[in-house]
Amino acid sequence: MEAHEKNEAKPNDDAKEADAKEAKASAPARAKSTKVKNNVRKLRTERMMSKAELARRAGVSTLTIDRVERGMKARMDTKRKILEALGLKPTDRVMVFGDAEED
Repeated sequence: MEAHEKNEAKPNDDAKEADAKEAKASAPARAKSTKVKNNVRKLRTERMMSKAELARRAGVSTLTIDRVERGMKARMDTKRKILEALGLKPTDRVMVFGDAEED
């Protein structure tokens, strides 16, 4: 009987594992939909500037720079600070952050 009880528990565990795998698979898909392509990293490296230097010049944290470079959304004020720190004008926003940005 004990072997039979172990076999019954196994399909239930398999269902839980399948649910966990499904949840993990859908999580990255949701995260990708909020990302926005931008040229901040390209412009920063062209100027031979580190993330820390850009953050210092812009008056934001290095974590903020990292998030922006990875395509996460940013406030308009943060974008303005980054543009100024890169030596660009606010009119260059479309070139740096793309024209799909609506703030």
